[in-house]
Amino acid sequence: MPDNMPSDSAAAAPNLPEFSVSELSQALKRTVEDTFPYVRVRGELGRVSRPRSGHIYLDLKDEKAVLGSVIWKGTVSKLGIEPEEGLEVVATGRLTTYPGQSKYQLVIERLEVAGVGALMALLEKRKVALAAEGLFALEAKKTIPFIPEVIGVITSPSGAVIRDILHRLADRFPRRVLLWPVVVQGEQAAAQVAAAIEGFNALSDDGPVPRPDLLIVARGGGSIEDLWGFNEEIVVRAAAASVIPLISAIGHETDTTLIDLAADVRAPTPTGAAEMAVPVRAELVADVLGFERRLVSAIARGAETRRQTLAGLARALPRAATLLETASQQLDLITGRLAGALKLGLRDQLGRYREHGARLSARLLRANVEAAHEQISSLGRRLGVARHRAFDEHKAALARQRETLAQAARRLRPATARLIEARRTQLAGAGKLLRSYSYYETLQRGFALVRDEAGDVVRSAGALAPGAGMNVSFADGSVTARVEGAGAARPKPQVPPKPAAKQKASQKTNQASLFDEGDKG
Repeated sequence: MPDNMPSDSAAAAPNLPEFSVSELSQALKRTVEDTFPYVRVRGELGRVSRPRSGHIYLDLKDEKAVLGSVIWKGTVSKLGIEPEEGLEVVATGRLTTYPGQSKYQLVIERLEVAGVGALMALLEKRKVALAAEGLFALEAKKTIPFIPEVIGVITSPSGAVIRDILHRLADRFPRRVLLWPVVVQGEQAAAQVAAAIEGFNALSDDGPVPRPDLLIVARGGGSIEDLWGFNEEIVVRAAAASVIPLISAIGHETDTTLIDLAADVRAPTPTGAAEMAVPVRAELVADVLGFERRLVSAIARGAETRRQTLAGLARALPRAATLLETASQQLDLITGRLAGALKLGLRDQLGRYREHGARLSARLLRANVEAAHEQISSLGRRLGVARHRAFDEHKAALARQRETLAQAARRLRPATARLIEARRTQLAGAGKLLRSYSYYETLQRGFALVRDEAGDVVRSAGALAPGAGMNVSFADGSVTARVEGAGAARPKPQVPPKPAAKQKASQKTNQASLFDEGDKG
């Protein structure tokens, strides 16, 4: 066939449908998504990329092929594990295409570690990496308080763990417990446990919720998959960064998680954590009583030993009278010699005085007298001048004081008059007020005041028994009387009601009874 003749396929080409690139890409996308709507793929994680968008791009690979995969930002927070290169996983999701790069990829919605062996390998790798950062260093461990006032417990509120811890604390040493409820298994466990540790550390000492002195992170036993949340890096870092001492009680004694290595103390069980948190109160009381008995006994023995030592030393000391005998005898001897020594000294001084007096000549004596006379004359002249000066100064000061007193007297007269007038007005007002309050004004109007033999005011006729004595006071004096018959109560007169204004005025006055006021006066 000549080269310029068209082939069969070329001749048939005009009969094929024509697609645009976008149309063909969309058709391939629908075909792939319809054929593989939901798949599970097992493989090893290769390249893992985390851009700022929050999505994760990674490769799933085996010996012969590589499958590009993506985990969208909304799914990343729900993953149960952290994607790491070299980890063997089982990815669940849907297969789709990316037309922008002419490739297909797996959109992962769930990611699981493939088998216990892979989990252990990942655990060991993470353990080595965190240990290299010093998160498990022994020198960073904090001391557990001996008797914490408040204990924070991070665990499930519905499990048996919290009941075991509370029961054990109540048996040993009851303390206040703050529970931070979390899920202890599943995808949300790690984030909640880390948030609880950080939340307890963020509490202030003087806030409405007290800051715990000790934290306990507890969970019952389970498989490695059930306990995997306590191996997550976010939990380990939160435990290592906790300022509050932390006890880890995850699983049974044979279960070991990374939080156990980061915690300050690892307890084999949650009950063991409660036992580590507080001592036995009964044992402490017994120890204190024992120490008290030993202390009292030691003090008694020490006091007795010192008493015996003091008694022995006292016996070795001489008597006070013996110590003073020699000194007293020496004092008597010195006192006896003193009188004679004074006489001899006085006689010697008198002889010296007479010797010096004989040596003084009449000329020297006259010169001394003349010099003394001149000094006296000079002092007399100076004294006269000073006396005149002082007299003049005193006279001037006296004149100034007299003028000052005169001015004060001129100002004092009107002030004194005003003060006396004000006091006179006050006294007159007080006298009027006293007379208005006194019951003597009432006696002037013809009333009388009756008192019994005890001097108390009689307010009713029934208060006096037949034969009882009484004193009746009038305006001009008082008389003594005696009751001859029994008193009968007289009906109260009907008093017309007062106008409203007068009633209000009477209510405003808190004046007591007339006789009460008079009695007080």
